This record gives sequence, structure tokens and C-alpha cells, in this order.
Amino acid sequence: MSEWLSREEALERLKVRPQTLYAYVSRGRIGMRPDENDPRRSQYRVDDIIALATRRARGRSTSAIAESAIAWGEPSIATSISTVLHGRLIYRGQDAVALSRSATLEETAALLWASPEPVTFKARSQDASTQVGRASAFTQLATLAGQGRPSLGRSAASLCTEAAQTIGALAQALGAGSGTAPVHQRLAQGWSVDGAGAEAIRCALVLLADHELNASTFTARVAASTGASPAACLLAGLATLTGPRHGGAGEAVMQLAEDAARHGAEAAIRRWLGHDRPLPAFGHPLYPEGDPRATALLTAIPVDETLQELEDAAVAATGTRPNIDFALAVLTRRFGLPRDAPFQLFALGRSVGWAAHMVEQIMSGSIIRPRGRYVGSLT
Repeated sequence: MSEWLSREEALERLKVRPQTLYAYVSRGRIGMRPDENDPRRSQYRVDDIIALATRRARGRSTSAIAESAIAWGEPSIATSISTVLHGRLIYRGQDAVALSRSATLEETAALLWASPEPVTFKARSQDASTQVGRASAFTQLATLAGQGRPSLGRSAASLCTEAAQTIGALAQALGAGSGTAPVHQRLAQGWSVDGAGAEAIRCALVLLADHELNASTFTARVAASTGASPAACLLAGLATLTGPRHGGAGEAVMQLAEDAARHGAEAAIRRWLGHDRPLPAFGHPLYPEGDPRATALLTAIPVDETLQELEDAAVAATGTRPNIDFALAVLTRRFGLPRDAPFQLFALGRSVGWAAHMVEQIMSGSIIRPRGRYVGSLT
């Protein structure tokens, strides 16, 4: 689908008169540019039109607007941290893809946290026999949450300091070595990965650091709004991330890749769709033209034959492009990372965003407490 529509296509989508279309443009609600093939004509930005058409279809009742905001709806919480705009992921005004070319996760944290000081995710020395992985991450955050101080009344600097310490502990629980080196280097060392693998891990962590008000981030903000400790907020985010519709999609992608290796890509996709399951790793509601995070990561990593065949078959069957979950599967297979690496990379990278939203929510001084729209019976 093109990013731009002709005047006639825009009018058909919106079911409005030309005067109304021009009014939307003048108010900044629809982007417009000259047609490259005929400068006398104009083109209109398709995602603006889709969003406006969706709002018009919902109607104007307060309950309808509130309910629609819950699932891919209208922006509902003010934030200065990140957004997705016209197919680009933005971190505090900067393009996340551009940042991922050289920034570390620590530098990205300093940006997202608006920290005037450098950020370090320190980790203490630990016994070599200590178990690492997903279960260890939950145990570590739960322990810190049980010991943590409430966040209410504390300064942003204090919260960021504790968040950095908590993320350092999380990184170590996921396999990063001790010390103060950039966390991607320590994680690569813990996973016995070479320099090329460490660079790919760095890029992935930066691209995963935040994604505006996703499910786990919203959960972390809800926890923060109650005054929960930083570790408790991160634990809330981590628990939500496990769901197969969120960070847990990585497990489904790895299973799909294994099915493709055994049965062939087309057969694997037919079997998957035949069980009435959404195809993981392809398509994203915020990126109708393709996930730029996946594009950025896949540019730096060669795709193996099995996953290339899977991508070709999926695009042919569904018309959707690979998303970040697919790119994480490519990264995992290319460098022989632990099978759960997609989730672990997601958790470590996104913990920076959870912390940023935690601080922003605490500084706002408000509690997130929506009302339920009761549809049950009354006696």
C-alpha cells in the first residue's frame, strides 16, 4: 500500500466533500504534498486518513472514545519519551533507527531518561554456577521489588539511579558478565558471542528500548502511578511482556522457524494459519509499510536459507512484511544464541523504556485508574 493517496482516493476513504478534506489539511489533521508526477495535483498521507476515518467510525460518545483508546486507539497519555510517527520510531525527537547505528543501550537510556549524567548498568561479581535466563530475571526483580522503597516523593535523579542498578541486576540475571563495560558487550561475553554478534546485540537493544504505550509499558506506568518501587514497576512490565501477543511472540517465531526447517516454509505457514492462529513475526498495526526496526536489524545480519524462505512464503501468503520479532529470530539463529534470546533481548532493552515511563508517570503526580463500563445485570 502506498503511503500517499490521490484526492479521489482520499475522498472515497473519508466519504466527505472536497471542502471537508481541505479543512482537515488546513487544520494539520491530514498531511499533504504535491504529486511527483503532476505537481498541479496533491496527494494525502494515508495513515492520517486511516486514523481520521477510524475516529469518525467510532462516533463521539465519551464511552466509545474511551473504549477505543485501549486497543491501538487514540493517544491517551501525554508523554515526551517516544512515539511512532509516519512509520518512524522516535526517541525524544531522535530517530531510533539512526541511533541504533552507533548508540549503546546506556546512551539510549540517558536520552530516554533525560539524564544529564552518563548511565551505567553495573553488575557485581557472582558465582559462575548461578543460573541465568528468564526464571532468574523474575527471581531477581521480585527480590528487589520486595526490598524496594516506594517511588512517591522521590526525585527523578533518585529514581533513575535505582532504575540503573535494577537494570544492571536484570542484565546479569539474563547472562551478562559483571563489571561496568557496555551491557551489550557483557551480554555477548556471557553468551560466548564474537564482536559481530555483540554489535548486532547492541543494535537490537537500542531498537527495543521503547515503543510508546505498548502493553508492558502501560502496565509499568500503572504500577508507577500507585507509587510502587522501580523494581516493582519493571517486574510488572516483565510479567506483561511474557504474553504471546507481546514479547512472548519470540517463542512462537522460533517454533515457526523450526517447523519451516522440518516441513518447508509454505507448508509450515499453511499449518499455522490452518489452526486459525495469527502468523507471528509478520505485520504490525503501527507500521503498515513495514517495521523499520526489523529493516534496520536485518540490514546488519545475513538471513539464513530457512528464514529467507519463510519470509518469502509469508509475504506471498499474507502480504505483510517481517517485524522486529522476525529480526530477533534471525539474530538468534545467526549467532547461536540461547533459544529464549528473543525474549531476553526484548526484556533487557525494553526495561530502559519501562524505567523512563516510570519516572515520567511519577513526576506527573497522577494515578491511572480507569472506570469499567458495566454491562452486567442489575437485581
